[in-house]
Amino acid sequence: MSLRDRKRARTRQALVDAAVDLFGRQGYEATTIAEIAAAADIGTRTFFSYFPSKEDLLFPEADRRVRVAVDAIAGRSPDEEPAEVLLRALRQANDESGDMTGPLAALRIRLTMEVPAVRGRALQLQWESQREIARHLAAAYPDRLDEVSAAALVGAFVGAATAALTTLLEDPRRRTDPAAIRASLQQATEVALRPWTPRP
Repeated sequence: MSLRDRKRARTRQALVDAAVDLFGRQGYEATTIAEIAAAADIGTRTFFSYFPSKEDLLFPEADRRVRVAVDAIAGRSPDEEPAEVLLRALRQANDESGDMTGPLAALRIRLTMEVPAVRGRALQLQWESQREIARHLAAAYPDRLDEVSAAALVGAFVGAATAALTTLLEDPRRRTDPAAIRASLQQATEVALRPWTPRP
């Protein structure tokens, strides 16, 4: 990564950190983009070169998680089942980042429930992600999956992970142990996808 890329990554993370702090202290609706930009020491106009909207600050790694899944599909082994590829992608995404289990994840879930604009953006991103992953999965397993069955499998995968994570992060007592959250998330998703995985 070049110096410019590292600087951009630091600024992007500073914006996310500022947003998490401000949303937590004064509420989502009461926080302006100008306040977030000022807290990250950049101008308001510059903010939009990093994020297209205030809602997107809550989903900074949505694209990365899709890339992890697509890369897992591309790098599958010959005997790897479609569901196994998805579970491996989930494990890798959690190993590489705390985005799904840290304070931002808990805040994102709460605001998705409370704020219509955040809920709308969450649903849009989830729909777009599922379509992209399903498209690659169907292409990788043309003899096993058509576009409908691939969409169903990816929908089951994303739905299981989302439901499990929401339940886990709603309990404040669980939030103190990200490793336990990751383990529970992986286990719950594996149980949900058991009908699509080979039996021993």
